[in-house]
Amino acid sequence: MSLSKTLWEENGDLVRASLEHRFVRGLGDGTLPLERFRWYVAQDAYFLEGFARAYALALAHAPDADGMRDFAGLVAGAIEELQLHEGYAKQWGVDLAEVVPAEATLAYTGFLLSTASLKGVGETCAAMTPCMRLYAFLGRSLAEDGSEEGNPYAEWIRTYADPGFEALARKLEALLDRYAADDPDIRSAYRRAMALELGFFEAGAAGG
Repeated sequence: MSLSKTLWEENGDLVRASLEHRFVRGLGDGTLPLERFRWYVAQDAYFLEGFARAYALALAHAPDADGMRDFAGLVAGAIEELQLHEGYAKQWGVDLAEVVPAEATLAYTGFLLSTASLKGVGETCAAMTPCMRLYAFLGRSLAEDGSEEGNPYAEWIRTYADPGFEALARKLEALLDRYAADDPDIRSAYRRAMALELGFFEAGAAGG
């Protein structure tokens, strides 16, 4: 079994906790209060800027041309996702220019950027993969479990249930398998990122 698959299965407790979290369930059934979604859109836009920068650092540290090309494609994907968030922000009346990052947001972006700056490409992939794989999983799960009718967050669900997003997640997992060794640092980075994802949802539900 591949390393990416092993890490995903070993962190199944955090995956299930994310799927069952009241913030995520509120997205799925449309009951999440609008102010909480506005908070999330603003914070996630800030996060995605950091995520794109971490990809750019991984590109700079890539040991071969194939890795550079793959990370360049992932940078483009992150920027495209950020543009989608800008669309959500306009739709929901969120001013991204006035975003003040929450503690949970700063903790996650700080972890990603410090890892991408100071660690090897394999560990950077381990820190970044949980976000992509988890969101692809959540989008697909919510799309299968619920109905779009009357759900104000249906567009969000479609975004992450889309096969194109799944393809980006698989590309990052392939890079993890290519560049990371199965060692404690890699396992720690992956689990830390998954825990930060859950913390981000908790902050969203609790009001930041």
